Amino acid sequence: MKFERFIAQRFLQRGKNNFSQPLIRIAIISIALGVLVMILAVSILRGFQNEITQKVVGFGSHIVVSYFDGGNDYEQIPIETTRPILDEITKTKGVKNVQYFANKGGMIKTDEQIHGIVLKGVSSNFDSSFFKNNIVEGRLFTLNDTLPSNEIIISKTLADKLKFGLGDKVRTYFWQDNNYRARAFTIVGIYSTDLTEFDEVFMIGDIRTVQKLNNWTNDQVGGYEILIDDFDNLPLYAMTIYEMLDYDLTLTTVKEENPALFSWLDLLNTNIILILAVMAVVCMVAIVSALLIMIFEKTSMIGLLKTLGATNKTIRTIFIYKSVSIIGKGLLIGNAVALLLATLQSRYEIISLDSESYSMSSVPVDMSVWIFLFVSAGTMIACLLALLIPTAFITKVSPAKTIRVE
Repeated sequence: MKFERFIAQRFLQRGKNNFSQPLIRIAIISIALGVLVMILAVSILRGFQNEITQKVVGFGSHIVVSYFDGGNDYEQIPIETTRPILDEITKTKGVKNVQYFANKGGMIKTDEQIHGIVLKGVSSNFDSSFFKNNIVEGRLFTLNDTLPSNEIIISKTLADKLKFGLGDKVRTYFWQDNNYRARAFTIVGIYSTDLTEFDEVFMIGDIRTVQKLNNWTNDQVGGYEILIDDFDNLPLYAMTIYEMLDYDLTLTTVKEENPALFSWLDLLNTNIILILAVMAVVCMVAIVSALLIMIFEKTSMIGLLKTLGATNKTIRTIFIYKSVSIIGKGLLIGNAVALLLATLQSRYEIISLDSESYSMSSVPVDMSVWIFLFVSAGTMIACLLALLIPTAFITKVSPAKTIRVE
């Protein structure tokens, strides 16, 4: 065992007359609380960002390829599914799925109400995992290989507003070529995502229905939706795919389609940084205060060690060992409590939210191990750097004066 560590364990251990012990316990509790608040703050805010992002991407995709002059989102100019670039995009590293879609604006008419909607038509290569996970009643529609399916799924928001239930027929009307076309659909599933601006508008069905409404051929679609495996690298994937496109095609990312929403989510990072900074200062003040009291309490021991030949560096190391022990206990307690609370919230959704205001029914938690490691490592480094200030007082201790006092 190193000399410094031995002295830290023996000479700085608890004793009846150690008036620094209460402050040391306060420092451990302060660090634990600081770490707890930092981990939960980052986990909740990151969970909120991820939850909203997943829902928005679930309604579409990360990247949408469409005709360069595609009109609006609800009346699209078709592109073909036979273009060679589809193979290139599909084979691009990081691309999980390429699926076809087509949107058609229209309205639902009931005996009492008229409500504007968008029919989103999807094909057999559609990644339906998002809607499967959010189905609250019924099932997903079935796509067969022969005739277009008249089955649709609608949101719980829309079903409650228009008083629809499973198995009900939905009368819809779509404007086409200065005339309207009527279609009847059967509700086979009801989903809920808590994203009101999407839930109130979209109903999901067979793309072949949209193709017939628009007088398109079977190889004409509204666009290609591209799902990638790493959202953080979205700009890089978008640039790579953009360079493959034909001159008459363009692409938009999910961030470009929803700029206000993602700008708001990015602003949450400012809150995370502010919370981390404040809590880091609290931890630093706690450990510095505890160390200063220990140094003042052990002034005679410092003078004795210097008399016996110990250098300032050696004595600094002794107190740093003790400080690391205090910080370590605080980190361990803070991480354990944060893990417990995050696990309980993730499994049992103890804290609920107003879904209309927050677009989710409970507080989301991102339990990534990197959050725990980042907060713990950052706290340890910040506290160790803060220790440079109080340990500087060790150099001011005079052996002659301390021994004379003794």
